[in-house]
Amino acid sequence: MDCTKDYCVKDINLAPEGEKKIDWVSRFMPVLQHIRKEFEKGKPFKGVKIAATLHLEMKTAFLLLTLKAAGAEVSTTASNPLSTQDDVVAALAKNGVKVYAIRGESRGEYYEFMHKALDIEPNIIIDDGADMVSTVLKERQELIPEIWGASEETTTGVIRLRAMEKDGVLKFPIIAVNDSYTKYLFDNRYGTGQSTWDGIIRSTNLLVAGKNVVVVGYGWCGRGIAMRARGLGATVIVVEVDPIKALEARMDGFLVMPMKEAAKVGDIFVTSTGNINCIRGEHFEVMKDGVLMANAGHFDVEISKPDLESLAVEINNPRPNITEYKLKDGRRLYLLAEGRLVNLAAADGHPAEIMDMSFALQAKAAEYIKDNHEKLEPKVYVLPREIDEMVAKIKLKSMGIEIEQLTEEQRKYLESWEHGT
Repeated sequence: MDCTKDYCVKDINLAPEGEKKIDWVSRFMPVLQHIRKEFEKGKPFKGVKIAATLHLEMKTAFLLLTLKAAGAEVSTTASNPLSTQDDVVAALAKNGVKVYAIRGESRGEYYEFMHKALDIEPNIIIDDGADMVSTVLKERQELIPEIWGASEETTTGVIRLRAMEKDGVLKFPIIAVNDSYTKYLFDNRYGTGQSTWDGIIRSTNLLVAGKNVVVVGYGWCGRGIAMRARGLGATVIVVEVDPIKALEARMDGFLVMPMKEAAKVGDIFVTSTGNINCIRGEHFEVMKDGVLMANAGHFDVEISKPDLESLAVEINNPRPNITEYKLKDGRRLYLLAEGRLVNLAAADGHPAEIMDMSFALQAKAAEYIKDNHEKLEPKVYVLPREIDEMVAKIKLKSMGIEIEQLTEEQRKYLESWEHGT
């Protein structure tokens, strides 16, 4: 471990490999490239301190370097112990970002590093899962007067932050980047859909076609996972507690049933709910021998590891990122990536073209907080529609796509009420 006051990484000498990774993905992130050029000219974050807790891989690194190029002092730490890429964090350290993260860090190190990142006394926080905001509110309240606001990347974090708002404990405004159209319609659906299966297939080298895939949760992430599973040739079963989403899943052509029934027939289980213990003891007891279980939600609580451990008579690791739980009747159940985000713990996360939009929104959210924090209350906000549309327009242009334009007649028609039958 290489540690100074400005960084704590596994090996600073890994930086050249990390720089190659960052350079590679940056070529496929045209929206963030566009914003970076604007930021480099105007330096909108000169004198601004930004602390981030994110999945520290190559796309995220390009976001952090974009903020630094805009004049910010940037510190960062990991939002998940298994998603950190050690060569990428070394590259960040070499390029002037204060970074504290090591792949596989303990829970104690996780929070120790978070406090180190917060020691810059940030004006803006970029969060993924709301652990950094929660830490500030619980343990670092002395920082609150200097914090203008925070942005949140993921569904689980937004759920927690809205709960904080409801309980009246928020002390600064939050931008729910996850709730922007160019985030959840693409990142959650197409990003999670592809990268989750990337992680599962890399870990197992097994076939998906012909298997029963159980997708737990039919939010935007679940929709993407189910869609890609069908494309890979699986029979897809959806488990959902929301009657409207369950109806949508059935109308989309998927089977829908409760977990107690799905557990008996599933071959591969993927959770994406943001809730706790969605697959637990009574479900493990009726599963087939050899089932695979993976989680695509933010925290490792959706598949009950304590229940698995209590039922197991033997625990092995037959392959990297696979834990085998042998039960007393001889059945073997396999948990991927320790129940953590399988797409980041066992693969490289979402494709660069997807994170291009999400991180463009994060960059613009930081700018929005800087420019508007004095008139924002301590509530959860969504970015203005025009920022969403700006990201979409730049993305379309980069793809060589031109869209239709309203004529003046059409515009007037849509803005009037006089025309009828």
